[in-house]
Amino acid sequence: MAPKPQDVEHIAVLVHGFWGTPDHLRYVRDTLEAQHPEVHILVVKSNESNNTYDGVDIGGERVTHEIENEVASLEKQGAKLKKISITGYSLGGLVSRYAVGLLYKNGFFDKYEPVNFTTFASPHVGIRAPMASWRTSIWNYLGGRTLGNSGQQIFITDNFRGTGRPLLTIMADPTSIFVKGLKMFKNKSIYANTMNDRSVPYWSAYFSRVNPYVDFNRVQVYYLPNQPEGELEVILDPARPSVPKKSVRDELTTYQKWTYIDTRTIKSVQMYMVVGVMLPLVIPLFLLNAGWQTVQSGQRLKQHESGKVFDLSRYRQKLLEEANAVRDHISERSMNSKNPGYLPTPPPESVPASEIPEGAKPAIELSKRERAREHGGPWPILALTKDQFDIIDGLNSLDIAKYECHIRRVRHTHAAIIVRTPRGSFTEGKVVVAHWARGFEV
Repeated sequence: MAPKPQDVEHIAVLVHGFWGTPDHLRYVRDTLEAQHPEVHILVVKSNESNNTYDGVDIGGERVTHEIENEVASLEKQGAKLKKISITGYSLGGLVSRYAVGLLYKNGFFDKYEPVNFTTFASPHVGIRAPMASWRTSIWNYLGGRTLGNSGQQIFITDNFRGTGRPLLTIMADPTSIFVKGLKMFKNKSIYANTMNDRSVPYWSAYFSRVNPYVDFNRVQVYYLPNQPEGELEVILDPARPSVPKKSVRDELTTYQKWTYIDTRTIKSVQMYMVVGVMLPLVIPLFLLNAGWQTVQSGQRLKQHESGKVFDLSRYRQKLLEEANAVRDHISERSMNSKNPGYLPTPPPESVPASEIPEGAKPAIELSKRERAREHGGPWPILALTKDQFDIIDGLNSLDIAKYECHIRRVRHTHAAIIVRTPRGSFTEGKVVVAHWARGFEV
């Protein structure tokens, strides 16, 4: 039961993802309400459904405006509001981070204490796939051209408001309002799926240079200790989430390796057969819808930019100067850095030293040192872009609690992690949401 307006001191804002609706966050809302009934919960409505095509920045402006209106409405009804918390799911995590920057710039946090900030399965590093094959090249090409402004931004192909830099790199720069605003939150946490998230890969949600979970036959996981009795093991121990191990295949003879087919391979073949049948039907429909949504998004953006929906001056004033300053900072840092390259993934085969070109040896040695910095050193560095590595470094400089969610009972873990729909098979997601709600500071 929601608290009376006059009793409200803390507002919690929930932001849905791409193509999302407030209903997607019903379980998250209900769990938080049951755990902390004194908190007023705002599930944003202004950026739902196809509005998410319009851009992370536009969504962030809408959400900021909605938060400010809700706060004004509560205070008009007698609320003595003191605190704010924000939680974003999927694309909503990026939208939330943008809104945090705007709230910070407008002095909102001078009046209201920012307490908890959390994202679930959010593409912090974008979803531009590591360049390893022709399939990823096609994915990267189409993705950035079929999902409106948001697609350009999460595939890191945009030029944010003429700055010459992608939005996600600006949002992760330590000198930006977005990072400064995020730093003000007392508690910051993220939850990332380790497997079967077809929308947001692990390395993006976890802002990681590596992916230990490419092959689960080669990894041993360790679960969070001291969990409530009877609760499923889902969240890994942040202190030691995983270590490499030998797979069954590694113990086989050469002949056995040729004849060995594991369960994962069988499932993959079945999936590819289904995809092979469905793709010729689905792709034309997807492209037609993408074209239509691009037109619709353009019309919405014209109306938004006109200022007829709400006054944009509070969200745009000085922001361009801020973005240009960040661009200059990034350019200066880029010129002064010496970054010789990164190893491909997943996972690269070893190369005899005699076959390594002389000029490539320093790069490989550096990659080994970088690999040793993360997860104990055994995992290969992903073949991401320099922009993506800059984003990872920027976000990892913050004091953020990071949780890996090992959901195994369903293949659609992106929906399961927040129990997006009331499916009985999403029980592991309930564990994740419960863990978040228990750690939510009032």
